[in-house]
Amino acid sequence: MAQADITIVAESQLPLIVDLYNQIFRPTENDSYFRRRFQGRYNVLVMLASLDNRPVGFCIGFELKPLVFYTWLLGVHADFRRKGIGHQLLESQGEWAKNHAYEFCRFEALNRHRAMVQMAVGFGFDIVGTRWDSSRSDLLIQFEKTLHEDVR
Repeated sequence: MAQADITIVAESQLPLIVDLYNQIFRPTENDSYFRRRFQGRYNVLVMLASLDNRPVGFCIGFELKPLVFYTWLLGVHADFRRKGIGHQLLESQGEWAKNHAYEFCRFEALNRHRAMVQMAVGFGFDIVGTRWDSSRSDLLIQFEKTLHEDVR
């Protein structure tokens, strides 16, 4: 397992995230795609994972509703997958959310992204629902994790 350096990214560093996103996902996007998604969101958190000062992954989340933090995007460069970096990003984001008084973390993963589904279950997320994504013609699996043991 690689030990990544996880840092919180300032808005001025968004082009770095966009570049990494475009190395991982298709279709490619630009800064405005992310800025539109951030509009009206509370507690937007962008984290970057680096190995030897090379950006290799990122995680973006925001408050979905009071007490619930939502992971919108998580990506790890193909050359660095299966090294625990996605797990480290989720762990860092969950710790940040817990320290900011959130009680739950949620995210969705496409059914066809089996590695992400397996990572979520292995990391202690529960499957709490599904929904059909007509734009991708695939099932989205909805996950949730309690951040505090005393929450019922």
